[in-house]
Amino acid sequence: MNTKRILGQRLKKSWDHGDIPMWLMLFPTIFFILVMSVYPFAWLIRYVFYDYNGFKEYYVGMANFKRLFTDTIYWNSVLHTFEYAFLKLLFVLPLSLITAVLLQRKRFGSGLIQGIYFLPTVISSAVYSLIWYFIFATYNGVLNAFLQAFGIINAPIDWLGSSKTAMTAVVIVAVWGAFGNYMILLISGLTGISSDVYESAQIDGANGIQTFFKITLPMLGPVLKVVIMLAITTAFKDYQSILVLTGGGPNNRTHVMFSYIFQMVFGTSTSSSQLQIGYGSVLSIISALIVGLVTIIYLKFSKKMDEIS
Repeated sequence: MNTKRILGQRLKKSWDHGDIPMWLMLFPTIFFILVMSVYPFAWLIRYVFYDYNGFKEYYVGMANFKRLFTDTIYWNSVLHTFEYAFLKLLFVLPLSLITAVLLQRKRFGSGLIQGIYFLPTVISSAVYSLIWYFIFATYNGVLNAFLQAFGIINAPIDWLGSSKTAMTAVVIVAVWGAFGNYMILLISGLTGISSDVYESAQIDGANGIQTFFKITLPMLGPVLKVVIMLAITTAFKDYQSILVLTGGGPNNRTHVMFSYIFQMVFGTSTSSSQLQIGYGSVLSIISALIVGLVTIIYLKFSKKMDEIS
């Protein structure tokens, strides 16, 4: 009886202090993290030592890791990932920032324009990539027809089929699909800056450029750091648009890390080889480590910049 009474008192005390309600509210989140993240990761770790095609598994030991060091397509895809991420960030961040500054003031039609720019974020990347696929079409595409009509080009350009232009086309679609999302985040940061600060700057005689670099950018710093981190991690994990537009071609020119892994684990309509889930598991872990390392470097860099400023 004493044990039951003590247990009941402890439960009542935990309930009164909010411990039990807290864990009850956290349980769904913890459950889904375990089921959707921890378990798949444990499953992934197991199959790095197997040749597994989804039906049969054969223990191969360290063979998958040995293959990794001689897989030139994967290491080229790593280089392509850095190239793709650099080009995307080079254009999407300035474009998002400039657009946010221009649209953050309540002017006629600004809300409509914001909605139009944000629309690609709502649409599935596979859907808008398919639209761009037809825009970039060699003979019936809108882009080639427009350029030929104005005499900019004499012959149609194979945007997605040429190794010289395929990466450029993929980056254009990536920037178009992402900048609206970052624009909205930056606008929310800009609205948090008091108008009194800008009025004081105007009284002191600051022009628009001085106001932007001396007031807007420094006060937008915390939000901008988060946006940059999101942009970096997203750029390194992009692959859906690439699979729709080029499938990693031509000649693996646009294969990034995760498009190559997708091909290994799930296959594609153009892939004739059997699934290689074991080897794809190894590539997934290495790619996740690369993305994590890049993120850590950025966080360290941003922290040092805060200390300097």
